[in-house]
Amino acid sequence: MVKLNKIYTRTGDKGTTGLGTGARVSKYDKRISAYGTVDEANAVIGLVRLHLSDDDKRVDEILGRIQNDMFDLGADLCVPDRGEKLAYEPLRVSEEQVERLEQEIDTLNADLQPLNSFVLPGGSPASAYLHLARTVSRRAERLMTELAADERETVSDAAMKYINRLSDLLFVAGRYTNNRGVDDVLWAPGANR
Repeated sequence: MVKLNKIYTRTGDKGTTGLGTGARVSKYDKRISAYGTVDEANAVIGLVRLHLSDDDKRVDEILGRIQNDMFDLGADLCVPDRGEKLAYEPLRVSEEQVERLEQEIDTLNADLQPLNSFVLPGGSPASAYLHLARTVSRRAERLMTELAADERETVSDAAMKYINRLSDLLFVAGRYTNNRGVDDVLWAPGANR
């Protein structure tokens, strides 16, 4: 259970922070960068939700679930699996969460026309923010991949799948909120030469 009585603790004043295991690491540690960027993507999704229209209730419900899942992902990354017995069961992203994202991608994508070009961020404020959330989640994925490549570290397969599918969902949702893709702004290669 999370209990926050005091917001500042002064324990990070010298550039360190605590993992869920209690271990202290630098604030620029790869693991901190990874779950900090997951948190950043979650904040952008919060901005998206402020700009959704009444026609986008389905997307809002999906994004509400995703925001909660992203805290699960942050908790997963905050407690590295080092094979040690912990006094509690750490929260881990599940394959079911990944499967739900895949189902939601398929549901939203079913209403869209196939693309003939890349989509530029824009069309509507919600779509532009969805593309911003997509790029931040891709950065989180790159950081998680870098973390997982370190032989002293671990990132679960489900966590890696989740962050990869998330950016796909955000792309499809960006098109969906652009009047089901009708208002997409398409890339015109070499148009301004």
